[in-house]
Amino acid sequence: MAVARPFDKLPALNSAALLLVGADGSAQQRLAEAVLRERKEFEISIHLATSLPLPAERDHLRPRIDLIVFIIDIKSKYSLKNVEASLAYVDASFFLGKVCFLVTGVGRVNNCSIEMNAIWKLRDVYCSPVLLCELEVERIQATTAQRLLRMLQICAGHVPGVSALTFGSLMRSSADD
Repeated sequence: MAVARPFDKLPALNSAALLLVGADGSAQQRLAEAVLRERKEFEISIHLATSLPLPAERDHLRPRIDLIVFIIDIKSKYSLKNVEASLAYVDASFFLGKVCFLVTGVGRVNNCSIEMNAIWKLRDVYCSPVLLCELEVERIQATTAQRLLRMLQICAGHVPGVSALTFGSLMRSSADD
């Protein structure tokens, strides 16, 4: 089993690859479909995984991953444990702006199984932004897809003058305010 590395493959021209990692396959599927519905100026490939590491035997077929989104369901302690276990298989250089945590189910605070402090701790330890959303609401799902698409565009290098590291720093600064 291989560790995911951001720069071990050459980028493809005018394309980007997104990896969605999470225990809830239906949330991944809804989010992937929402991202694909959005208008974009580049080719996008979305890969779904319940956990990391990814199988090494298919590594030669896999494109360079530009952004990893770890999906955490606020109602499931298992989803947090799954993400925490998967983080060990991500190369440290991915945390220079190419990883984010997406917390779903935040609209149902009375059903929470995970303390928000655990989410903020992940954000601080891995220096990665946290997006809060409710994938059950179509409008919020579309907004989340647009945000992820913009992040992916930056992480893939399609926005002149803005790097993933710069964008990650801006996201952290705005969260600290």
